[in-house]
Amino acid sequence: MKGQQQQHQQEEFAPPLLRLLLVFPAINSQLLKLILSGFLLITLGVIGGGIITTSYLNSINPAVLIQLRYNILSTAPPSPSPAAPLNIPPPPTPTPTISSPSPPPPMLAPSPLPPPPTPAPTTTTTTTIPPPPMPHMQGGLMNNVMIEPSMGANMHDMTDEELLRKASSMLRGKGPERRVPPKVAFMFLVRGSLPFAPLWEKFFKGHKGLYSIYVHAQTLHPPPDHTSVFHGTTIPSKAVQWGSMSMMEAERRLLANALLDSSNQRFVLLSEACIPLYNLPSVYSYLMNSTQSFVGMYDIPGPTGRGRYNKRMRPQIEPRQWRKGSQWFEMDRALAAEVVSDGVYFPVFQRHCRPPCYGDEHYLPTFVNARSVGGRNANRSLTWVDWSKGGAHPARFVRQQVNPGMLAWMRNGGTVIGARTTGGTPQCATCSPGSSCPILSTASSCMLLKS
Repeated sequence: MKGQQQQHQQEEFAPPLLRLLLVFPAINSQLLKLILSGFLLITLGVIGGGIITTSYLNSINPAVLIQLRYNILSTAPPSPSPAAPLNIPPPPTPTPTISSPSPPPPMLAPSPLPPPPTPAPTTTTTTTIPPPPMPHMQGGLMNNVMIEPSMGANMHDMTDEELLRKASSMLRGKGPERRVPPKVAFMFLVRGSLPFAPLWEKFFKGHKGLYSIYVHAQTLHPPPDHTSVFHGTTIPSKAVQWGSMSMMEAERRLLANALLDSSNQRFVLLSEACIPLYNLPSVYSYLMNSTQSFVGMYDIPGPTGRGRYNKRMRPQIEPRQWRKGSQWFEMDRALAAEVVSDGVYFPVFQRHCRPPCYGDEHYLPTFVNARSVGGRNANRSLTWVDWSKGGAHPARFVRQQVNPGMLAWMRNGGTVIGARTTGGTPQCATCSPGSSCPILSTASSCMLLKS
């Protein structure tokens, strides 16, 4: 009896939960298992998540981590996303780190920025590279810009078609501005030798950078010495036959090679029999201050003029456009460009100009007239030629005729009875190579040293 009363008292003073467990033993075991298993799962999840998060953060490159945090901070303030793991120990570590990205941005910004400033100075130095042409120009001939000077300034392996196309492509625009003076291109069409080379050497001496030299000759005898101004000036040449269009093909070849140098602005055609009547500064000033080209073109009746026209040249060339003139010309860059680019009139001459039609006397005068560039042309040649003797070739001066008086007479625009003259001041004259000795001494003392 006493034992039952004590048990009853213990049950009365037992906690409600224990009392519930004692009353429902089956429920007690199941609920206890659920509570314990849930607690264990939560604990394991928290510990595992912390370990994984810590190892992941440690595996990331610090620079990338800083950049990622900086991007997250600057693009959006997603405080909600880190809010979930606030109760987990690892997140507190990133949280202070996130608040400190303000210093990293300044460090990241300079790192990409310095590279651009570094190229900038490099570009500046590159833009100042144009001066190098100056020493090159003053140290020798500029000539063909695509060839190294040591290889021979005017040598290349282009065909005539490639050469003309290349020259034409360079002429459409003004090209890059260069701090070099414009030059006169002296183009020598010779048959094999330069008997007046010593005279021309004196003519060019001391004026490097104001001229370029181009020589068309299959073989130049004797070959110029390496100290000569003619060294390395021979262009790729072909055989030239007098009276055929090969003469004009050679002239266009000379023009095209000279046009490859953008600093050449005036172009003079010369032969091995030409001598200068003035010094180079005078010739240079005369040409550079002129606004015209110098191509003689005349409408001459009779068999030696209009009689040479071929009716098969129609319709490209009409009889009213037919002209005749001296082979020796001087032209500006614009006209030289048109001559080299001509794909209309030149092919007609190649097909239909045969003796007594001579391309070197008719092509350029007819082309200039047909292209209506007369306003840009002085309609005369700067080369003094004596046609008073008649015939197919001009008169030549022999040794006995060469004296200071004759040269002064040529300089003053002297005329010969029966010769066609148009006034103006001749710059060159044609003389017989046999008179070279007196010309060298006379010209040097009378005209080359004076303007």
